[in-house]
Amino acid sequence: MKNNVGREISDEILNSTNYKPFETTEIGHPTVHYTGHDVRVTKGDDKLVDSLDQVIKDNLKDGMTISFHHHFRNGDYVFNMVMDKIIKMGYKDLTLAPSSLTGVMNDKVIEAIKAGTITNITSSGMRGSLGEAVSHGLLKNPVIFRSHGNRARSIENGNIKIDVAFLGVPNADRMGNANGMEGESALGSLGYALVDAQYANKVVLLTDTIVDYPNTPASIKQTQVDYVVKVDKVGDPDRIGSGATRFTKDPKELKIAKMVNDVIVNSPYFKNNFSFQTGTGGASLAVTRFLRQSMLDNDIKASFTCGGTTSPIVKLLEEGLVKKVMDVQDFDKGAASSMKSNPGQTEIDGSWYADPDNKGAMVDQLDIAILSALEIDTDFNVNVLTGSNGVIRGAVGGHQDAGTAKMTIISAPLTRGRIATVVPAVNSITTPGSSIDVLVTEVGVAVNPARKDLIEAFKKAPSIPLVSIDELQKRAEGIVGKPKPIEYTDRTVALVEYRDGTLIDEVKQIKD
Repeated sequence: MKNNVGREISDEILNSTNYKPFETTEIGHPTVHYTGHDVRVTKGDDKLVDSLDQVIKDNLKDGMTISFHHHFRNGDYVFNMVMDKIIKMGYKDLTLAPSSLTGVMNDKVIEAIKAGTITNITSSGMRGSLGEAVSHGLLKNPVIFRSHGNRARSIENGNIKIDVAFLGVPNADRMGNANGMEGESALGSLGYALVDAQYANKVVLLTDTIVDYPNTPASIKQTQVDYVVKVDKVGDPDRIGSGATRFTKDPKELKIAKMVNDVIVNSPYFKNNFSFQTGTGGASLAVTRFLRQSMLDNDIKASFTCGGTTSPIVKLLEEGLVKKVMDVQDFDKGAASSMKSNPGQTEIDGSWYADPDNKGAMVDQLDIAILSALEIDTDFNVNVLTGSNGVIRGAVGGHQDAGTAKMTIISAPLTRGRIATVVPAVNSITTPGSSIDVLVTEVGVAVNPARKDLIEAFKKAPSIPLVSIDELQKRAEGIVGKPKPIEYTDRTVALVEYRDGTLIDEVKQIKD
């Protein structure tokens, strides 16, 4: 059957699972059940153990669910260290439930799948060789892609039941009190790991720095931790950014960023105490720089930013242009290192950030969100998960979550090389068009027809070249032509959940 954005959801999936098709972004106020979890009562003076191998042997069984965080991004050492041991010990049929998968993890995940160690994955996303392998059918069961907020929701309600969480931290004391701010491997906010620490049956901290007890401030607390394992190195903070936070000099990206800023400044939301979220990448960082100048010129201050934090956002905080930075993860070493000296840079967990089923998430208070897209179609549906060739190469991340902002802006070029960004229908839907208000490209700005208020506001701004999204699509097609249809098999390799747990799309296996 088709869901409410016109995507076919197979009867096999609906009949064999508890899934319901996506209906609406208006989630409302559901009554939800928060899961209980087992607790291993720890006695004695400390939880320090010498052997990671023994911890794995004592706690892991075939068929269990294991989790990791991705805060070290491509500087992560913990994931491969732990997974290598698990593979060599011969474990089978595990579910891998990390907050996301980064490129440095790809080879080890592929090895684990081929060994039968991993047969299920739920993640925010995947890229590179792993995305390629899964798209061609390597994994036994479909990957489940969830937004950051939906992951927190699913852990809290028991849809994801973590048996053992292996969490790398830059410091810990002998009882397991830990934070992300201190130590040679400091990563800043541990936001996505905090939900795992709260709800996993067993919590194993891996650290390269043991500090005196009691270690405060404690993001992860001794009341949550079962084991502390000292290792040589947990991560490389210099590789947290790994190119995601580059400052652009590209004229096209700068032009887009300038127009995004013009859209913000001429919207009804640009006023004192407004709130916003930006992403990474050249254009998004440039938006922050343009927005800073507009805030100075108009004597306007923001109440808060939220989501992933970058050095330009921290600069706004230090200059008094932003009152609070609600930080769930840090995208560069500068942002990570500033948390310990900036009291206004506040660590929040994934639930506080974006869980749609709690009693109030930060994203619900957002005025403006600036997001990216691999593709956007003429119904404003956005794809950030699959490439133009159908291969999985992205992440849901907080895209659906931030789409709840009062004004959600997609910042994207009209084309990338010979590939159209604005298309008649996206390859897969990540965020529904009803969440998207404005598309900004280098050749014009398209406003969702449902937002007549924004259309009228932007008509008064000479710097905003308004066009319809159909015009942009035709212009893109005129440049690159019509692509050949992608050939798929009937097998589903991934399920894309909306943030309320309904199915917004399926990803099919690419035909070899």
